[in-house]
Amino acid sequence: MTSTETSGRYGFTVRRKLRVPMDDGVDLIADLYVPTGAVDPPLPTIVVRSPYGRDAGLTHAPELAREGFTVLVQSCRGTCGSGGTFVPQLDEQRDGMATHRWVRRQPWFTGTVATFGESYLGYTQWAVAGRMRREDPDNAPDALCLNVTMPDFGAFTWDNGAFSLGNALGWSRMMDLKGLRGVLVRARLALRPDRKLAAAFDTLPLSRGDAVVAGRPISWYQDWLAHEKLTDEYWTRQSHAASVPDVTAPVYMATGWYDIFLPWQLRTYAQLVAAGRPPRLTIGPWGHASAQNPFVVESVAFLKEHFAGVPGTREAPVRAFLTGAGQWHDLPAWPPPGTATRPWHLHESGLLDPALPGGGSTRYTYDPDQPTPAVGGPGLGADAGPVDNSAHERRPDVTVFRSAPLERAVVIAGEPVARIRFRSTAASADVFVRVCDVHPDGRSMTVCDGIRRIGSVGTSATDPRPDDDGFVEVEVPLWPSFHEFAAGHRIGVQVSSGAHPRYARNPGTGQPAATAAVTVRAEQEISHGTGHPSRIDLPIRES
Repeated sequence: MTSTETSGRYGFTVRRKLRVPMDDGVDLIADLYVPTGAVDPPLPTIVVRSPYGRDAGLTHAPELAREGFTVLVQSCRGTCGSGGTFVPQLDEQRDGMATHRWVRRQPWFTGTVATFGESYLGYTQWAVAGRMRREDPDNAPDALCLNVTMPDFGAFTWDNGAFSLGNALGWSRMMDLKGLRGVLVRARLALRPDRKLAAAFDTLPLSRGDAVVAGRPISWYQDWLAHEKLTDEYWTRQSHAASVPDVTAPVYMATGWYDIFLPWQLRTYAQLVAAGRPPRLTIGPWGHASAQNPFVVESVAFLKEHFAGVPGTREAPVRAFLTGAGQWHDLPAWPPPGTATRPWHLHESGLLDPALPGGGSTRYTYDPDQPTPAVGGPGLGADAGPVDNSAHERRPDVTVFRSAPLERAVVIAGEPVARIRFRSTAASADVFVRVCDVHPDGRSMTVCDGIRRIGSVGTSATDPRPDDDGFVEVEVPLWPSFHEFAAGHRIGVQVSSGAHPRYARNPGTGQPAATAAVTVRAEQEISHGTGHPSRIDLPIRES
């Protein structure tokens, strides 16, 4: 089937349901967008590979075609008409490589290939780019455009040992609702809360959650739960982080301070910088699904600059939004030069201060039957971002430490790391740390956070050793941040033991997460001892 559109800078034709053969004989279905008229100089053929269908709104194919790009939008194996069975992540490398070789043999191929897309559509790019550059350079992509994504979904699924329940089960629910029934159900869910999903979040053991929400087990969800160790072959064969430095093609990437993949995307940026091939980077004040993200516009400008000689729209390799101040900054690199780590210590009195504490401890009780809730922060929805934590901080299972009002503005630029001297009466426990900007009017607004689980099946090989008194130093890397705390504001730090259902509650028994059904109340303690004080290391940009 072929259709034609003539609006925009270029008109284009669309050939639908092309069959793209894979190496094992399975055909994947794709739509091809071809600009009408001559495009001089030729622009890359853009390859987009998606498990969500070939919808124009998600793939942006019409927008790209109007700019003169030939675009192939392909449905991943087992999705939206493509043959085979969909198994998240596992087939994207072999299928992607076969697709790239096929594209370069077609009469409509323009001479170069760029890949494009966000989230899972970015993962499919990482799956092929490094390995093809190393093993099949003639067919490797010539440029990558990556938005809110990462090359290793295992590290996100088990974030420092904690299972990302909200996103894992929420995404599985979404993928289960494909097809006609899914369209109708999604329309109803848009008008009211998803009660099945809410019930599934509260279900123990975790391995029953998919049956609650979908009426049956979801195979990949069961696999994710069954493999707590990121060193398992299940995860290592679908991780493409090690091949990131092999990518020599120009890369543009965009992300947001409240995106679910932010830390890992910035680590891929750092890998490319270390390899001598720094990408162009934009970091804005948005989450995973924000309409404010300029990814499409900036990708078009980036590709035209590299392949058509069109002058670039910006000179700085990094553009980052400074939250708190509400300003965009052009930077030579991320983190920006002039950033130094400064320790701020947690005091028994609740003070947060560079000075060393005088001793003592802070205690709280964590009850997994009444888990500490998630409030704001990174998320899949358009509402991800900072929220007021002042009510949350009055909970007895949330401890709070605050600085004195700042005499001058303080800017953090990088990845804070908390080092909490901690002990628990439970066999396994989570340490969740959040930094907040405490305003003079009492609002305590989210800046960044992070979690680490200890005493579990997945963390046993890397858990810190306890001292004679039972305390361990739990290192918690927080989300990267670029934030200004204004003069008169205070820096706030929360320490708790959960953020449910963003992360699955810790039952406390140390049993496998998939099958643990018994819960244990835990008495948690934070040490303020002078020898090894609890602290947070803030990357402060010096003025």
